[in-house]
Amino acid sequence: MGNTCVGPIRNVAIVSNVGAGKTSLCEAILFAAGAVPILGSVAQGTTLSDFEPEELHHRSSVSTSMLQFSWNQTAISLLDPPGALSLLGEPLSALRAVDAALIVLDGQTGVRTELSRLWSRIGELGLPCLFFVNGLDRDGASIERALEICRTQLNCTPIPMVVPVRLGDKVEGMIDILQERFIRSGPSAAKVEMLPVPAHLESAMKEARTKLIETVAETEDTLLDAYVAQGDLTHDALFSGLRSGILARQVFPLYAGSAVRNMGVWPLLNAMAALLPSPGERCAAHPSQGVRPNTGQPCERKGSAQEPFSAYVFKTLIDPFVGRLSYCRLLSGTVHADSFVWNASKQAREKLGHFYTLIGKQHTAVTSASAGEIVAIGKVHNAHTGDTLCDEKDPICYPAIGLPRPVLSFGIEAKSKAEIDKVSLGLHTLIEEDPTLEFSRNAETKEMVLSGLGQLHIDLALEKLHRKFGADVTLHTPKIPYHETVQATARAQGKYKKQTGGHGQYGDCWLEVAPMPRGNGFTFEQRVVGGAIPRNFIPAVEKGVREAMHEGMLGGFPVVDIRVTVYDGSYHVVDSSEMSFKIAGSMAFKKAMATAHPVLLEPMMTVEIEAPTDTVGAVMGDLNARRGRIVSVSANDHAEQITALVPLAELLKYAPVLNSMTGGRGSYVMEFARYDEVPRELTAKIIEQHKVEPHAVAAH
Repeated sequence: MGNTCVGPIRNVAIVSNVGAGKTSLCEAILFAAGAVPILGSVAQGTTLSDFEPEELHHRSSVSTSMLQFSWNQTAISLLDPPGALSLLGEPLSALRAVDAALIVLDGQTGVRTELSRLWSRIGELGLPCLFFVNGLDRDGASIERALEICRTQLNCTPIPMVVPVRLGDKVEGMIDILQERFIRSGPSAAKVEMLPVPAHLESAMKEARTKLIETVAETEDTLLDAYVAQGDLTHDALFSGLRSGILARQVFPLYAGSAVRNMGVWPLLNAMAALLPSPGERCAAHPSQGVRPNTGQPCERKGSAQEPFSAYVFKTLIDPFVGRLSYCRLLSGTVHADSFVWNASKQAREKLGHFYTLIGKQHTAVTSASAGEIVAIGKVHNAHTGDTLCDEKDPICYPAIGLPRPVLSFGIEAKSKAEIDKVSLGLHTLIEEDPTLEFSRNAETKEMVLSGLGQLHIDLALEKLHRKFGADVTLHTPKIPYHETVQATARAQGKYKKQTGGHGQYGDCWLEVAPMPRGNGFTFEQRVVGGAIPRNFIPAVEKGVREAMHEGMLGGFPVVDIRVTVYDGSYHVVDSSEMSFKIAGSMAFKKAMATAHPVLLEPMMTVEIEAPTDTVGAVMGDLNARRGRIVSVSANDHAEQITALVPLAELLKYAPVLNSMTGGRGSYVMEFARYDEVPRELTAKIIEQHKVEPHAVAAH
């Protein structure tokens, strides 16, 4: 394999539950590395990684920030995505751009759904990991508690790399097992004291070191033989074996401390630079797999700077000062600012703008980037999140990120007609930044619909819409796109006759309306014999039927799944026209519908719910109350997968209900399955509500 980027590089994504202190840890890492002069605070809104106005308002990360700094001659790119389940697309995208993950655990609480799902994705990507137990200075927090959480909820057993040094109830610092030194630090200065291990903790340190050596020795036969023969491993053998075990995901080092007290950060920072794999090492084990855009043939890049250029866009940001920024991970080759490249996803040429490295919102211009580096590129106009940029002469296209689909939708209306265009433009721009948002116009209900991963996701989008584009909307529960159909066959005559001073109007047709299998739409047939209706008027009859189908007899909903046959009629040589037969066709259709036992149809969704085992009973009971039909239930580690068929009308406000039933540990996805008949006891209520207030049919 050729040379990778110049100088050591580490690309790391930091992930956690909400509230575990991930952003505070980022600030402590920057402070310890000397990248910032003072320790930022989430509570005071002074952190570098949370800089968007929405983040300062909510005191929580809402977008992935990039923190690039150096430590021990190693360039580190730390991606800090939000932890909220409603913003899951951000960390999933960030994980595609890195070579390792840093998982932050709350020292007191367990693992919530968002971290469980991210842990699964980390496993799928084969990413090496470090763990950090935060808040070790709080009551009830301990390394032992964190290890139990990992064993029971993540099905892994990290190996402790530090031993806390306590003075009474207070944690004074950490013993670094690898260095066999007591490391003490504090929040006021970016200084660290390296002290001898306290005598009363030497046995605890030796016991922890022995466990570490045994764990590492078991990863390789040569190490195990050396350990059995000597009863120990040399420092070099231990260090080398530890790095190999981390890369192979056989060893998961666990560090601990307190981010807000700047404690335990130095051992972690040293581990990020010394123990985690470089892009070259990661690519040697896992080459980047893609396909030739034109042929679909598989191809790969091994992470060499000498290979043709290729990069992956993992985030798009519309910055009010810099403009459009594309966060890119270079997977091969070298590229310079202001050069032309090929967008393999869009099959179009792109001109790259300026290149930047970032610490939060602080931009530093650079002239080029090479394999393994992460860089923000300005003004790549056609590139979106998930796109591949590459050398036009040797193209490759990498697979797109598997992002979650929206589960919560609202109908939206601009507060004034003057803002309609601003709302549409603004939301389309926000979707470029965040592809887990969806914005559409429902052709049947004639309303704009905004969909997201949760209430927080929607709220943040509207806050950005107001701040960036000066547009405001009102939300309502979206209308349900009900349909109507018939259950029986019926016949009716439509006769339109009108006499005026000159030519009159005359059209007469007999129609048969019959049901068709669900999902078959509409079929029009003609069986007129003997010229009862001239052939040139038959299309007019069909046009009249199609227009009448837009509003059914029950609630004015579109009519589907019917076969209409014109089989008889009469005409007048002078007074008949296309218009008169169109009106006659509409009249006949409405009369036939009224006697063909019309029924209301509602959209049914296939819902896949993941819920903790102890909440499955409550979830299934709730689904039954929502007129759902359970299709299957299957076990999956400490959760169960429930598949059910549920009416869309019963799912519009399901996200907060599921969160409540599962303590925030449940999640779900859904997609349209088919249309089914609405129970008769609900039909009259829906029709009545629709007549009074069109939006109300969503809330029955």
